[in-house]
Amino acid sequence: MKRIALRLQSSANVLSIIVSLIVLFVAAGLKSAWAQAAIGPGTVIVNSRFGGQIFGFDIDQNGTEGVLTEAQTLPDGRTLAAVETFDQATGNIIKVVQRVLSKDDFITLGIVGNSVGLVEREHVNNLFVDRRIYRTLNPLSANAFTGTWTPPLTKDDIISSVSRLQGTDTTLFLYFENGGDDHAFVLASDVAANTFGIQVSLTDRPFVSANAPAIAYDSNGNRAVVAASEAALGGPAPVIALIDLETGAISTFDGIRGPFPFRQGMINGLAVDSEDGIAVTTTEVDFSVQFYDLQTKTGFSQPLPGATGQLQSGTDVQYDPVNKLFFVAQSVSSTGPGSSIQVYDIHGNLVESLDGFNFSNRSRVIFTHIALHPASRSGYVDGPDDGGTQLQSFTY
Repeated sequence: MKRIALRLQSSANVLSIIVSLIVLFVAAGLKSAWAQAAIGPGTVIVNSRFGGQIFGFDIDQNGTEGVLTEAQTLPDGRTLAAVETFDQATGNIIKVVQRVLSKDDFITLGIVGNSVGLVEREHVNNLFVDRRIYRTLNPLSANAFTGTWTPPLTKDDIISSVSRLQGTDTTLFLYFENGGDDHAFVLASDVAANTFGIQVSLTDRPFVSANAPAIAYDSNGNRAVVAASEAALGGPAPVIALIDLETGAISTFDGIRGPFPFRQGMINGLAVDSEDGIAVTTTEVDFSVQFYDLQTKTGFSQPLPGATGQLQSGTDVQYDPVNKLFFVAQSVSSTGPGSSIQVYDIHGNLVESLDGFNFSNRSRVIFTHIALHPASRSGYVDGPDDGGTQLQSFTY
């Protein structure tokens, strides 16, 4: 019996070693594949299942799937709208979570918390939205709606910006009251738990809907970072607001005017590196990118590489906390053909230009979005078709 037990134990040990080696070989193979992948636009394309325009998407940074919403107007006047999940590796649609034929539409608000998909449904009665319903896919890999997020918002409260920081319980939402006095509100929520934190009102300019403020979450400081700028030639410098999510206290500081004093534009994008206390914004008219130290409230601005005009302004900004890189979407490239993603380190140094995309934020309801998967140094972005029905992979 002892010999049998010893043999079993020995076999188990050998099996354990073999399994460990297989895991190591697979991990090494994946790392090698990522390292050898061509940098820039990839060959994996996601097509909306029914050929409609994509109204928002995101990918799970801790999983293998993504989510998108699409819509198209049919000849009879109805809207075909759908929510779909897709495979990040192949681009294939995994599941049509919901498909409706009505006047309603869906908008992807993003992947929030830990692998939680959040989708808004605008219920339309006659020509007007009479109800906004927020459904969750928790986890996204369930490929189905699993619950409802019920924020203290009315049908007239329109969410315009969502913090894009996955892996934390707190997600921030910037919204406006349609028909109200135009100023911005900030709401903090644990979407998975359907609980809500402080609500803060930003009553002063430039934090009004016409200036399209952007929001990000500083998780280390547990505060909201909101950036906005008056959309006027020769206007004042941008303003950065820091909101304590425990007390609601608001402090502001003036941002940096670009290198062209009379060519200041609105904020197009914002992302925050919480660990190092750095915020990055892009501005429209002066085609520049700004880097701010949130502790000292100082910073600097520089034009995007090679940019010479407003058409080459940056739009969406995203941050990779694993590799400590900021990504700036540029619809009209200043470094190559088509569109580009400009990649910077946390000190403002240009690391690389990912050229050869085709995306635009000028003719779409939903602006260009860069969705990152830091562990594999990959992501997705809108394009390459002109109809807004596709997403394209990329590596960096």
